[in-house]
Amino acid sequence: MHIEPFGLERWFAKYEHEANLMLAESGIRSLNASRFDLDPGKVGYVIPTNGDPKFRAQLCQRYDCEEDEVLFTCGTQEANFLTFLSVLGSEAGDHAVVVTPTYQALHAVPEAFGDIDRVWLDPPDWQLDPDAVRERVTNDTAVIVVNNPNNPTGRYHPKNVIEDLYDIAAGHGAYLLCDEVYRLLTENPHPPVASLGDRGISTTSLTKAYGLAGLRFGWLVGPREIIDRAWRWKDYMTISPSLFGQHVAKQARGRHEMAILRENRELAARNRGIVADFLSTHGLSWHDPVGVNGFVSVPDGFDTAKGFCRQVVEQESVVLAPGKLFGYENYFRIGFGLNTADLREGLARVGSVIGGHWNGSSWIRRRCDWGRSQSRRKPDRRTESHRGCDHRDCSRRPDRVPVRYPVHRPDDDGRRCRIPRLVSRESAHHRPASPARPWRRRFWRPRRGHA
Repeated sequence: MHIEPFGLERWFAKYEHEANLMLAESGIRSLNASRFDLDPGKVGYVIPTNGDPKFRAQLCQRYDCEEDEVLFTCGTQEANFLTFLSVLGSEAGDHAVVVTPTYQALHAVPEAFGDIDRVWLDPPDWQLDPDAVRERVTNDTAVIVVNNPNNPTGRYHPKNVIEDLYDIAAGHGAYLLCDEVYRLLTENPHPPVASLGDRGISTTSLTKAYGLAGLRFGWLVGPREIIDRAWRWKDYMTISPSLFGQHVAKQARGRHEMAILRENRELAARNRGIVADFLSTHGLSWHDPVGVNGFVSVPDGFDTAKGFCRQVVEQESVVLAPGKLFGYENYFRIGFGLNTADLREGLARVGSVIGGHWNGSSWIRRRCDWGRSQSRRKPDRRTESHRGCDHRDCSRRPDRVPVRYPVHRPDDDGRRCRIPRLVSRESAHHRPASPARPWRRRFWRPRRGHA
């Protein structure tokens, strides 16, 4: 069996640890553990290993199902993995139809176990046509896979479209698997797929909508035969869900739930508006998303999203996710579930890359020979100097803009710096009329005959 490397995780492994700000995170910001009681008693296995029967019974009320049709897992990732293990290769078949773009695990895992066909959504609206899915379903199709709301586009497929997908799956003896991790971030969520009938399977967790990623606690809801197979596979994997995860989950899904969801929905809505204003200012576009992810067009002047995202993280220490990781070269994913102050800071840095992109290259990193040599004066301690450069005109200042009149200074080899000067936005638009401009006096003037 062969499985493709998880591109998004490898990208994060390369850049996330050293970066200052994470604008590629796909969930809401994490809650503080102090909000919960953290003492579960004896630290043993969850018994029975499929989860506390009373807690599963409470969960069933929202899915219109029985207690034995719920299995607690270590996050949605395990829930999806167990579903594919339980469905593919069974009497239902070994073929899957996957709506794309989506989280890589939703197509890479079934492709490792069997055959898949992918239904590609088209920008800018990312609408899902049930007929396109119907055309790819065969008698060997075991499962149709959809993520709703969608990651990375934020598209929330309408209820009638999801019901059509369920009818297509049921009509071919297949299952409809819906990853619903963002579902509760909307004020009026659609009914879960597992409630549509015995061919519906829902997976979710407390990660994205609740801000409790560290619990690694999720669940799988579906027909009893699928749950039984999944539990059998789980015995060979994680055995039981996390005891701490289940303990905190009872509180998060109980007395704290309304406050948590209200707080997180308000944060998502506020940050969505901030990002929308930023995109409008810079001439970028997206489909107005549900959840905390958006798929954004690449700024003009950049050949690919990967090149743009690499420049942002290397120059401004902000992580974005290139669209190539989802199969779309000219888009990048931005996550806006973090704290509002951090979001504003991150967007300011991204904006400085877009505004400072000159003639298809980074003028700060490629034009400033002088900046890599020793400065002739002390750097401005009030600003953070650009990486690899200690003169203040190269410093990262979201409140400053490049002005295209060059300031010439020699480096040790006598070469001139061709970098445009960074000045305040006010100075850029209101240059002083006096011929004796104070700012000219602060810079070295080349002597006659100097190259």
